[in-house]
Amino acid sequence: MKKFLFYVIALFCIVFLIPSICTKTKRQAQTKDNIENVEETKSTENNDTSTYPKYNYSNFATIKLYHSKTGEIEELPIDEYLYGVVSAEMPVKYDIEALKAQAVVARTYTIYQITHSNGKHGDADICDNYACCQAWISKEDRFAKWEEKEAEDNWQKIVNAVDSTQGKVITYNGEVIDAFFHSNSGGITETASNVWGGQNFPYLQSVETSGEDEYSEYNSEVEISKEELINKIRKKHSEIEINYDEQDSIKIIELTESGRVKTIKLGNIEIAGTELRTLLGLKSTNFSFEIRDNSIIFFVKGYGHGVGMSQTGADSLAKQGINYEDIIKHFYYNVEIVGI
Repeated sequence: MKKFLFYVIALFCIVFLIPSICTKTKRQAQTKDNIENVEETKSTENNDTSTYPKYNYSNFATIKLYHSKTGEIEELPIDEYLYGVVSAEMPVKYDIEALKAQAVVARTYTIYQITHSNGKHGDADICDNYACCQAWISKEDRFAKWEEKEAEDNWQKIVNAVDSTQGKVITYNGEVIDAFFHSNSGGITETASNVWGGQNFPYLQSVETSGEDEYSEYNSEVEISKEELINKIRKKHSEIEINYDEQDSIKIIELTESGRVKTIKLGNIEIAGTELRTLLGLKSTNFSFEIRDNSIIFFVKGYGHGVGMSQTGADSLAKQGINYEDIIKHFYYNVEIVGI
């Protein structure tokens, strides 16, 4: 009887208890594996700094940047370089579509310089001087200029603008364009030949943009004494003489198609509006003037040479719901946006 009872208990354990224990152990093991998998996934997500795939730039993966203040050449990935360009060239408060347009324009300008510089910067591809190439600022210096509580979000906005347009450049007839840009066009951009002479690029034509008058860069004034005006011009033109008692002692002779000053008469000489802008430090060649008792006031519209994309114009269009590709095609005539 006892032996029979022993067999019954043993059979019960084999049929019910052992499978239950094994199943529980297996479930615990599966649960542990699932937890580890989830943690691994979370770790991977936390380490992923971008939601966009890295673009294969082939010949343009890195650039050599010449630092104008130190004379050093730094080699860095092109998009990392563009983070510094976009954050230096366009206010981060601008609409994301305007920032994307700036990223594509800056990338295009960079690659054009790499392929057309002809050794301009020695062993470097491009420099960080805005007067020569494009402005650039390091992440550390950029953070130092922003409010601490806003810095990280601001930087991620810049990164998003660059990474979401990875590999995109502007072309005309299959060639990367010389993508000029400026701060504010004063409502209408300028053709390149009216600023620098020579070739008139077919994609750099004069276009109008609404809304730019809402930005601080739209209007400026420069007041200069009559004597100081002569002294500034004399540095370049020693023969200048101005008799302010004469009618039309200063007179605009010719305007460009966009309304900017092409030629101006100053006493006994005539010079280009672009030259006067440089000599007097005017923000644009789109100006008028008023002669007063002891001074001349120049009323200036816009900021920059006026060629290519206007940055405030891009922001204005973005606020109207225009995407970055259409913003670019507004400022550059008959172009395509392609991946390199």
